[in-house]
Amino acid sequence: MIAAATPTADALVDLAIVLAAAKLGDELFKRLGQPSLVGEIFAGLLIGPSLLGLVAPTEVLELFAELGVVFILFWVGLETRLSEMREVGRVAGVVGLAGVALPFACGMAFGLAIGESTATAVFIGAALAATSAGITSAVFDDLGLLGSRAARTVLGAAVVDDVLALILVAVATGIAAEGGFDPLVLVVSAGAAVAFIAFFALGGTALLSRRPGLLHEPRFSESPLLPAVILCLVLAALAAEIGLAAIIGAFLAGMIVAETRDQHPIEREVEPLYAFFPPFFFVFIGLEIDLDALADGGALLLLGALTVIAIVSKLVSAYPAALPLGRKDASLVATGMVPRGEVGIIVAGIGATAAVIDDELFAAVVAMSVVTTLLVPPVLRRLAADDAEAEPGGRAS
Repeated sequence: MIAAATPTADALVDLAIVLAAAKLGDELFKRLGQPSLVGEIFAGLLIGPSLLGLVAPTEVLELFAELGVVFILFWVGLETRLSEMREVGRVAGVVGLAGVALPFACGMAFGLAIGESTATAVFIGAALAATSAGITSAVFDDLGLLGSRAARTVLGAAVVDDVLALILVAVATGIAAEGGFDPLVLVVSAGAAVAFIAFFALGGTALLSRRPGLLHEPRFSESPLLPAVILCLVLAALAAEIGLAAIIGAFLAGMIVAETRDQHPIEREVEPLYAFFPPFFFVFIGLEIDLDALADGGALLLLGALTVIAIVSKLVSAYPAALPLGRKDASLVATGMVPRGEVGIIVAGIGATAAVIDDELFAAVVAMSVVTTLLVPPVLRRLAADDAEAEPGGRAS
């Protein structure tokens, strides 16, 4: 008699299927000249509940997906020094604020126009205000542009967007909760977010720049990889604990560890983690697409309206704000701000948990986040190629 499969065995089979599907999607889309992450998202859609039904979203897969986006932003932080962020800090701040204000206003106005409550309208606005740092940074990395001014601007602006979007979510949750919203909660949340980012961005990088060998000092590790990963996970957890996205903590950890870059080849040691975990994140996005929930005309109209608002509001707000970088970089920045990715899905999930967003609206917001994620990589690739052809050296700035 053959024993029934255990939960552990089921989870291992799911992980194996996800990795195999991610690899196949990666290879296929590379051969088609498209970003590999798009192939991985389509692979998730194919094996997910909406099509073949081989794998369903589970807590185990969600955990691996969370680790995937955490290590994406940790890697991006490793490639970013505080001095480089300061070079585009003012422009990134303006882009980030503009990229929140207009999409949020448009989203909230749309929600109220279709008869939703104030709390639901705020959730819609927050989902449209977000920007996926994980998606855009992965595309820039794939194009070899992670160190460009445009990429650094988008990353800085995305951090601003995500912080403000999650604060807006706190506002919406407070409005939806019994007793209404307490302004003191908003002030405390915003203060904690700013203090957290400032303390670790300034204090952490200053400490490691003065003591670049600090990660080698713990006697429990033969290399700086283990303390670096511990720092990444701890800051990610702290960020999540105070109401920020875990990816913000991971990005700050990467920036801190980057100060040891000249002394230790930490990037080479982190590279296997960066190769292994992120595919789970992209496949999981595909798994969460519910085609059945979008089957009727009303849901498709809702998806179409949200997607148009999401794209236009980011382009219209981000492009003028990024013009000090030049028109080419402004086009890259504005396009790079469009994906909502994991942050839009997180906002939708919080809204569904709080019973503020119904099933149809949840499916539409998730699908909008996926559609904006899928549309941007080919456009960024084309813009980068046009810039490279226009420059004497043949490379984009």
